[in-house]
Amino acid sequence: MKKLVALLLAMAMVLGLSALPAGAQSAQTNVIVSFEQKPGPNEQAIIHRFGGTVKHTYSIIPAIAAMMPVQGVEALQRAPGVLKVEPDVEVHAMGEIDNVWGVKQIGAGVVHAYNKGAGIKVAVIDSGIDYTHPDLNANYVGGYDWVNDDTDPKDDNGHGTHVAGTIAAEADGAGAVGVAPEAKLYALKVLNSKGTGSFSDIIAALQWCMSNGIQVTNNSYGSAGDPGTAVKAAFDNAYAAGIVHVAAAGNSGTTSGTGDNVIYPAKYSSVIAVAATDSSKQRAIFSSTGLAVELAAPGVSIYSTVPGGYAYYNGTSMASPHVAGTVALIIKSGVTSKDGIRQRLQATADDLGSAGRDPLYGFGLVDADEAAPATGSPVVTITSPANGAVAHVGVDVVFSGAASDPEDGNLSASLSWSSDREGAIGIGASVTHEFSVEGQRVITASVMDAQGNTGSSSVPSRL
Repeated sequence: MKKLVALLLAMAMVLGLSALPAGAQSAQTNVIVSFEQKPGPNEQAIIHRFGGTVKHTYSIIPAIAAMMPVQGVEALQRAPGVLKVEPDVEVHAMGEIDNVWGVKQIGAGVVHAYNKGAGIKVAVIDSGIDYTHPDLNANYVGGYDWVNDDTDPKDDNGHGTHVAGTIAAEADGAGAVGVAPEAKLYALKVLNSKGTGSFSDIIAALQWCMSNGIQVTNNSYGSAGDPGTAVKAAFDNAYAAGIVHVAAAGNSGTTSGTGDNVIYPAKYSSVIAVAATDSSKQRAIFSSTGLAVELAAPGVSIYSTVPGGYAYYNGTSMASPHVAGTVALIIKSGVTSKDGIRQRLQATADDLGSAGRDPLYGFGLVDADEAAPATGSPVVTITSPANGAVAHVGVDVVFSGAASDPEDGNLSASLSWSSDREGAIGIGASVTHEFSVEGQRVITASVMDAQGNTGSSSVPSRL
């Protein structure tokens, strides 16, 4: 406990506070206090008894975030019902100001032909969103601002708006386009104008997500130090409730790509840690590495929305929303369980680096078009002859058709033609066949797309 008090006192001094002489007001520090049971008035009273001020009382975990006198922390730890007192660790945005090539590289544009993530609820836990931006206003739904404690999560930093654009900038033919351009965006502001915030506000944001039916969270921020058991429990509990968390792996990587430097919360098993790659599918030199890395995504020179316009940013903060947007597409395609979504992401990722999962790229580069394939079947049409009629036996007959698929495009060249009497008669958009036996038959053209979905069309034929 003495080590904790020393740590808290050191944190207070870093924040510009210092221990005061006896009789003067004690230095204050922010803590997260875990209790044996769900906190209520009695637990709040314990905080007040030791000179503290309650910041958040949680239901997602049995804890209270509070500002406490440093010298009262040790006594608080010994109070009945208190399990642990941990520092409220500061977090920082994982991007830096510096085209929508990333959306194209992961195949999201292909998916947009049949799936734009319409209606999927994605929470951007960040510095807020410029909800007046013409590329975001149609998808913005609402949110909350814990920095200013109000319902107006307007972005005063730019980071959150950039992240939001990569997730769901509208496909309006101008500016940028997001991975899931019809997803619903929720702005949960936990980072201030300087891009910093606290885990106590993030826990509150996670609790808000559980109460408001959020399906995906993007977490482009973090800390190198372990923020403690309460923060981990909050992410774990929200994940257990079905919310998929995606987070920036961190910008603390070494030039050689060695070492374990993935940040929190990306390091948690309940969170998908995303590393950054460049346009050549190489690891960005700044991208953190480690066993927790699960996927990689574009994170260098990413063009997206910022308040009042557009800008290029670098960072794993920019990589994470590519995956969050892909999760929205997967959910829209029909895979809704958190385990199923994660398995789909891992199984369809394009392997990079060493074979299999590795500390630089995880399972590989996220692949939206494979992760969220079209659920419909190809459309097949027999164009000639219109009714399949054949005038004479022993005369070449030309059959023509067309086939298209939302994801795979024109599949006419792969059409397989058959007769219910003769069997297979050819492959292609147009085939020629000579029938030697008179009688009635049915001619069928069929095709299979890359996902195994089949489509067919048939016409009667009489010789």
